[in-house]
Amino acid sequence: MAVEGDSSESQETFLAGIDYGRVRIGIALAHRQLRIPLPCENYTRRGDTLDSQFFRDFASTEKVSRFVVGLPLHLDGGESVMAAEARQFGQWLHELTGVPVVYFDERFSSVEAEGMLRERKLTRKKRKQRIDMLAAQVMLAAYLESGEREYSPAPLEDHDRR
Repeated sequence: MAVEGDSSESQETFLAGIDYGRVRIGIALAHRQLRIPLPCENYTRRGDTLDSQFFRDFASTEKVSRFVVGLPLHLDGGESVMAAEARQFGQWLHELTGVPVVYFDERFSSVEAEGMLRERKLTRKKRKQRIDMLAAQVMLAAYLESGEREYSPAPLEDHDRR
């Protein structure tokens, strides 16, 4: 959907928020101009070949101009084992699609998404079907609200000095 009077490429492209998981990957999309993130889908991983095909097709079909991969960080801001896996996934995604990848703090996105789904009084099964893409939407919204600033870890404080 092009906006009249502006022919920039960003008009026709989308940001894709990624809630990385070993089994399921939540995906949300936001139009670069409108900047309203919406849940897109939960992709269930199926192996390297099918995963590669899915993400190449997805990036092309949805005109993704940037992937925003959520980093599950510890409360103190340190990176978890899953954060390292999410970074590896982001690198793979970039190499596969050629689309730039940035990383963003996703702490509490799943908790917030779970709360939203509980408010709707959905069954546990229905919540499980939606949680990952909703967490991706929550994280992508926070990324957009931050002015599209990539996560960079702050130095840890010396907790022994008080």
